[in-house]
Amino acid sequence: MKIHEYQAKELFKKFNIPVPDGSVAFTPEEAGKITEDLDQLPVVIKAQIHAGGRGKGGGVKLAKSMSEVKKTAGDIIGMNLITHQTGPEGKIVKKVLVEQGLDIAKELYLSIIPDRATAKIVIMASEAGGMDIEEVAAATPEKIIKVYIDPLMGIQPYHSRQVAFGLQMPPQTMKLFVAMLSNLYRLFIDYDCSLVEINPLVITAEDTVIALDAKIDFDDNALYRHKDIIEYRDIDEEDPLEVEASKFHLNYIKLEGNVGNMVNGAGLAMATMDIIKLAGAEPANFLDVGGGASAEMVENGFRIMLSDENVQGILINIFGGILRCDILAEGVVKAAEKIGISVPVVVRMEGTNVGEGRKILADSGLNLITAVDMKDAAQKVAQAVAG
Repeated sequence: MKIHEYQAKELFKKFNIPVPDGSVAFTPEEAGKITEDLDQLPVVIKAQIHAGGRGKGGGVKLAKSMSEVKKTAGDIIGMNLITHQTGPEGKIVKKVLVEQGLDIAKELYLSIIPDRATAKIVIMASEAGGMDIEEVAAATPEKIIKVYIDPLMGIQPYHSRQVAFGLQMPPQTMKLFVAMLSNLYRLFIDYDCSLVEINPLVITAEDTVIALDAKIDFDDNALYRHKDIIEYRDIDEEDPLEVEASKFHLNYIKLEGNVGNMVNGAGLAMATMDIIKLAGAEPANFLDVGGGASAEMVENGFRIMLSDENVQGILINIFGGILRCDILAEGVVKAAEKIGISVPVVVRMEGTNVGEGRKILADSGLNLITAVDMKDAAQKVAQAVAG
């Protein structure tokens, strides 16, 4: 789960990670009131959306007077902000973060992520702060520092010093940085984060270390432990179909293709998407109904797929284990009876109660295309959407 920058900074404050003074505003008038309370100009006005690259897209601006504050906030609130992470459709900005301006001496990059390959936590840092870290990694990988931490041991002072020395941290800020990094790691662990990123982390002219930006992603599977984080969820920033799917505990991710997929098991879902692309079509979604899906879950998944206007065909690829083939068939039939089927549907199923499942589909009167294996299914659905 993603959260906004201003929400991430609220968590930073709880863990004594320094951030600029500021608050979120939903109107130009609120932005002006926040500026008055800060009693400081200039201020920075930052669009709050779940995407990076806001500055390049015109969503981060400096305001040097009260009139500029209200005008700039008014220009940003309501704008359709397009960045490299939003895609060409962009996102509508509904709120801004108003913060004090800082006298910046140096910009750094800092993040903490899990590394599956080593089963460790990785601190990544770079002196090339404020830039796209992907570009830095591609062009000058030597500028990226990586420090690996055994999660059973946790962060130690020497880890923080290793990062600080790698960043050529000035001696007068070393102690501040070591304490901040330790707190950042504790936040990462305590809240089951999948990413904590500060870009840029700044050293000010007063030799203080401040998180000028803040980005946090959380492991969805651990959210049941963090009721306070669930309250941060902003469904306006999520795809409506993904929000609808989450109500029924379906693992659904919308993609840009034209073939809807219903599969049980993440591995089978990935393989199904690959074979669809090999057949010349493009997957429109990732939909894993899970091993223990009910007929109702299958019905809702089918309905959500059909509500995507980009879907021109559907591939159902089920290996019956815990989810029996007859349960799947019942869900498909119920969904078809309620909302109708307006696109070609290819079904490939094997496993538990496959005979019963095929009979249910055959007796339903639905116009379905059957397939003998995955390759056959992918070819048939690709031909159907092409035709």
